[in-house]
Amino acid sequence: METSVAGLAIAAVLFLHFSVNSSCSATGSLPSRNTNIEYIKTTCYNTTLYPKLCYHTLAIYASTIETNPKLLASTALNVSLRNTYSTSRLMKRVSKLLVLEPRVAAAMVDCTEEVGDSVYELQRSMEEMGQADGSRFSKAMSDVETWVSAALTDDDTCLDGFAEEVMNKKVAAIIKRHVQRMARLTSNALALVNRFASTQASLP
Repeated sequence: METSVAGLAIAAVLFLHFSVNSSCSATGSLPSRNTNIEYIKTTCYNTTLYPKLCYHTLAIYASTIETNPKLLASTALNVSLRNTYSTSRLMKRVSKLLVLEPRVAAAMVDCTEEVGDSVYELQRSMEEMGQADGSRFSKAMSDVETWVSAALTDDDTCLDGFAEEVMNKKVAAIIKRHVQRMARLTSNALALVNRFASTQASLP
């Protein structure tokens, strides 16, 4: 599972970077790039709970996304998946490197499992997103929303397990910072997925 997820994330990153570089070299005029960036900024600030994070993590892909709502949602999912996978690896390293109190160790085990589930759910959401066309659109987007919602629930459950009183402050600060960012990226991705699904569904 971990190897396949890593491969998916790496392949997606390489594809996006290649697309960005190719697009910039071929058609990357300044006016069109400004339009693309403004589209991302406006959508992030009008749609998501964490617009600044949304904008700063997606603007670098402006030449790939252009003003396409499906590419915006798909890229947000990819960013969320890669960050969640990185957080999963971090938590495993922390568990191995630090000697933790029993209650803290138990919270780490539970949280690591929740984050691992979130990785899987985001991977499934990206697979379904690729099927969101034609007659399969409504069913595929419903599945995408379900998978991303489940991932966000897992992120929140992980955070809930790290009550301040059971954590030493150093470990709490490390884990909470990364898990909160992961949860916020997933929240943003879900908002953009919902926006795409609703706007497309309203088309004749």
